[in-house]
Amino acid sequence: MTFDKIGVQVPKILLPKAGTDMRKWAVIACDQYTSDRSYWQRLEEQTKGCLSTLPLIFPEVYLEDKDAAARIQSINQTMEQYLADGSLVEQQEGFILIDRKTCEVESRKGLILALDLEQYDYNKGAQSLIRATEGTILDRLPPRIKVRENAPIELPHIMVLIDDPQRTVIEPLFDEQLETIYDFELLENGGHLKGYRIDQPELIEGIAAALGKLADAEAYQVKYAVEDAVMLYAMGDGNHSFATAKAIWEKLKEEAADKAAIMNHPARYALVELVNVHDPGLEFEAIHRVLFNVDVEQLKGQMETFFAARGTKMTFTGCTDLAEAEALAEKAENAHAFPAIFAGQFGVCSVADPEYTLVVATLQACLDQFLQDNSVARVDYIHGTKAVTEFGSKADAAGFYLPSISKHDLFKTIVLDGALPRKTFSMGEADEKRFYLECRRIK
Repeated sequence: MTFDKIGVQVPKILLPKAGTDMRKWAVIACDQYTSDRSYWQRLEEQTKGCLSTLPLIFPEVYLEDKDAAARIQSINQTMEQYLADGSLVEQQEGFILIDRKTCEVESRKGLILALDLEQYDYNKGAQSLIRATEGTILDRLPPRIKVRENAPIELPHIMVLIDDPQRTVIEPLFDEQLETIYDFELLENGGHLKGYRIDQPELIEGIAAALGKLADAEAYQVKYAVEDAVMLYAMGDGNHSFATAKAIWEKLKEEAADKAAIMNHPARYALVELVNVHDPGLEFEAIHRVLFNVDVEQLKGQMETFFAARGTKMTFTGCTDLAEAEALAEKAENAHAFPAIFAGQFGVCSVADPEYTLVVATLQACLDQFLQDNSVARVDYIHGTKAVTEFGSKADAAGFYLPSISKHDLFKTIVLDGALPRKTFSMGEADEKRFYLECRRIK
């Protein structure tokens, strides 16, 4: 069943067979803990000998290892095995309503469905129904494409946002009498997850109708005071995974002999979790930056040079600790000021009269240039200040602490200004990220 005008397909979801230990089955998104191998090693120990999504994914902490090709082959073989031996069971067409409790919030609600990649465009200036919220880094797609291109199934860690202040789409479903299909504690401080089956035609039609109202062109143009095409969905988490699915779909279309038949291919759609940006359990967190393999004095000097060349001035003021740096940054006027740690030395970087609107854009432009000029340096995007402090305390590292943006301004910002700089915000802390659980055939 498809609803073309709202870009939705009602999928046949794959779930693990009855009796599976769901706690061992579900693991966190592959793009988390990318500098913490110990986290992923613990998961391997905890899930050893059990049915799990862990052997179906490629944790990004291992992306630069020499065994990448063998790991991808193993992933695809395990997927085939799970399909062949009945470990994964296809459900009838329907959605799954989920309720996630984390260490930070009591409840974050979501709806698992499939979105139409035909209605997604991650390019700058896109006017598509589904849009990227942050810049898409094309260099990050090839390794993801290698994982997905021969995969028979997909597992989403993608979270897509809707702007539904009246709570008309997802929230009313919790008033219905629904079958519980899973209810369990997640590993590694992940919280608790409940899932409810939605396969009743009247409920599915109701969801589609509510999304249709949000996508009404006239109401949309009044809401945002624009005359643009409707943006119903904005990418939350998993932007590059969704872009990867899009790239593979475009390749399939291009290579297809029967251009009409290919439009019914399952890879046209991607499984996602839909979340209302106004859900009280959804929190936007900043994504911080850490640089490794750097000479911190050289880094400071190049930052000063970079901003001076643009007619702005960067100053660094040393502080005794992070709290002092945060307090000093908050007092800055007519400047972008952000706490930093250079090889254990706290301080505040202040850029006068910045050319960009967002602090993250000011810093990212500088870091991009530095990384281009210093091939041995490496950047990581970190959730949580504790990890930034830990990594930034090393002799050859520096960390930058960035502010979060308001989730209530997200849709209007994207509508008016386009995609934000990459890695601008995170939906919650690292252990609040989506866990892999539901699957879907894409071949």
